[in-house]
Amino acid sequence: MTTLSPTQARTNLSSLLKRAAKGEDIRILHGDQVIALRPVTVHSDDYALREYDVTEEELDRFVKRMDKQIARERKTGAMKRYSGNLEADLAD
Repeated sequence: MTTLSPTQARTNLSSLLKRAAKGEDIRILHGDQVIALRPVTVHSDDYALREYDVTEEELDRFVKRMDKQIARERKTGAMKRYSGNLEADLAD
């Protein structure tokens, strides 16, 4: 277990992140609190729900609306697929 001041943590942040990612217990003092540095799992399936504070129904309506808009814009040529060559795509 390693406990550091914010200054020590800032100086060694890259190595601390690597160590924490490998499972080492890293702690940083912040006033009278100890803050743990550890990896977390982010679930992309509920990211929008939490980040934008929307319900599943609102998100579903948004996705359907955007899918329709994208399809319309592709059909009219207003939107093109990225080919991997930005300069060529911009030249069209």
